[in-house]
Amino acid sequence: MPDDKVNMRNTGQPAHFIDILSTDAGRLKHLLSLAQRLKAAHLAHQRESTAAGKTLAMIFEKPSLRTRVSFDVAMTQLGGSAIYISPNEIGLGSRESVPDVARVLSGMCDAIMARTFSHQTIIDLALHAAIPIINGLSDHSHPCQAMADLLTIQEAFGSLEGRTLAYIGDGNNVARSLLEACAVFKMRFAIATPPAYRLPEADFRAVQAAFPIECLVTDDPRVAVAKADAIYTDTWVSMGQEAEKAQRLPVFRPYQINTELLSRAPKHAIVLHCLPAYRGVEITDEVIDGPQSRVFEEAHNRLHFQKALLANLLTGA
Repeated sequence: MPDDKVNMRNTGQPAHFIDILSTDAGRLKHLLSLAQRLKAAHLAHQRESTAAGKTLAMIFEKPSLRTRVSFDVAMTQLGGSAIYISPNEIGLGSRESVPDVARVLSGMCDAIMARTFSHQTIIDLALHAAIPIINGLSDHSHPCQAMADLLTIQEAFGSLEGRTLAYIGDGNNVARSLLEACAVFKMRFAIATPPAYRLPEADFRAVQAAFPIECLVTDDPRVAVAKADAIYTDTWVSMGQEAEKAQRLPVFRPYQINTELLSRAPKHAIVLHCLPAYRGVEITDEVIDGPQSRVFEEAHNRLHFQKALLANLLTGA
């Protein structure tokens, strides 16, 4: 588990968005509602320049299409600006220490979004920054993605409470954030993974201690999807795991989201994937491009949740 010396309950100043479980439940619900309102305004071609003059520093140790574009466009639509900072420009933790980066950017920018290999880097930024820190992804969690996912499920069904999300595949950072998000919003969570790739028991204990949640843990994807409202998968080989590809692919092959597995789920179930998708590997073309897929709506919702998060952190919206 990561070092939790930073106050992650957001009770002090500045506020951060580190992960789902450490964020106040009321604030998460407000952010989801705000994302809905801002999306409606966006679709009506209305703009709110509430972050005029504000600047977001975007630190990337890992590349990303959706994270970079959604945060950059969100800041632009809010009237502010974003600065992309590549790994070579900082050398985070090598050329320049994480605390020093946090202190320097705190005097020049209004918030920092970081997409890092190590979750400890996110925590260290938050410990030493005088401005909000946003976790754009770490090896421990992907909270912005999970909240965009819930926005997508809510749009599909009108509500979240009592719905079932079935996650199929690797017990990774996305799975952990979805488990936490389901608990906060009173959803059921089913997860099917190969036994050696399950989420640690400590994750389930931590969630249950904060929010009682109905969980189903299995190694059979057919069992997991049987009562699912939303079926979710992610790549089986994340960045940094390339050396494990030959070992992982045969183990995960029975966990592919395909038409046969989808036939085991309720007919109303939707399919989600955080992208990038390796078509024909963890998900087939027939499913990702099929009528039950909400994958691209889900990707678009990254923009709307990011905009709500930034509006909240930067302007108190």
